[in-house]
Amino acid sequence: MERVPVLKIGDILLVSIQIDMEDQVALQLQEDLAERIVATGVHGVIIDISALDIVDSFVGRTLATIASVSRVLDAETVVVGMRPAVAITLVELGLSLPGIRTALNVELGIAMLGSREDDGEPEDDEPDPVVVTES
Repeated sequence: MERVPVLKIGDILLVSIQIDMEDQVALQLQEDLAERIVATGVHGVIIDISALDIVDSFVGRTLATIASVSRVLDAETVVVGMRPAVAITLVELGLSLPGIRTALNVELGIAMLGSREDDGEPEDDEPDPVVVTES
């Protein structure tokens, strides 16, 4: 059985799916990724699905489960490189992928994870209020 490689880049695990996601491969990825999150203590996971032409309901649910497990292990998941046909299929299957953020490419996914503060809350876009004191 083929395995999907999981690479560590800084505080992020990068998963680039370059093979057909058969059910056993998806389940093995879920297990491997959980083990790597615990072993490395990372706080972010990027799953690059740009090579996938199709995603069935099982793989879609497995991605959602991976995100849930990652979140429990204190790592946020971003799926990158989703093709329009895959997005349409997921919507048609009624899979909303709760807990998964998406980005167009790996670079944007890394930036998205990089905006996470130490306390685990994403930064907001509003600047901190300015306090004026009299001297």
